[in-house]
Amino acid sequence: MWGTWFGGNSAQRRKDAPKKAILDLRQQLDMLQKRERHLENQMANEDKKARDNVSSNKTAARAALKRKKQHEHSLEQTNGQISMLEQQIYSIESANINQETLAAMKNAGAAMKAIHGKMTMEDVDVTMEQLREQHELTQEIGNAITSMPITEPVDEDELESDLAALEQEKLDEQMLRTGTVPVADALGGRALPAVETGP
Repeated sequence: MWGTWFGGNSAQRRKDAPKKAILDLRQQLDMLQKRERHLENQMANEDKKARDNVSSNKTAARAALKRKKQHEHSLEQTNGQISMLEQQIYSIESANINQETLAAMKNAGAAMKAIHGKMTMEDVDVTMEQLREQHELTQEIGNAITSMPITEPVDEDELESDLAALEQEKLDEQMLRTGTVPVADALGGRALPAVETGP
């Protein structure tokens, strides 16, 4: 028994068994529902015959009512069978969903186990500690780079001296450009102060 239970073809048959059972039950349910409609029609016909013959032919009316009662009894049995089949279909569908859900959960568990492999919490702790150390080292390197100037600090006195030399050079160039232009013109038309001369 166990050999066929775990065999390839047998395993496929087991997997397909719920679907086949539900299909068979639905076919039977369809047949019973047709019988239900047929019995209801038969009851309606016998009821009409009984009403039509109640005054003129009591024997025919009694026979029609008897057949109606038989149809009612058959209808009750058919309704009970329909309810039982519907319950069976529901139970098999629920069991099949439970089985497939459990199989999916087992597959998920196996996948997680394969992903984790030989990983342990100790491995995780070691890795996280290494990451923390590298992060701290990165922070220290960044702080060192930003806190130390790359060039020597500028000498402010030397800077002032260079600035004064540039200003003097600019004045010298302006003086040379005046050439033969009268001094008054270079001074914007202002006259030079008068100089006293001796006797």
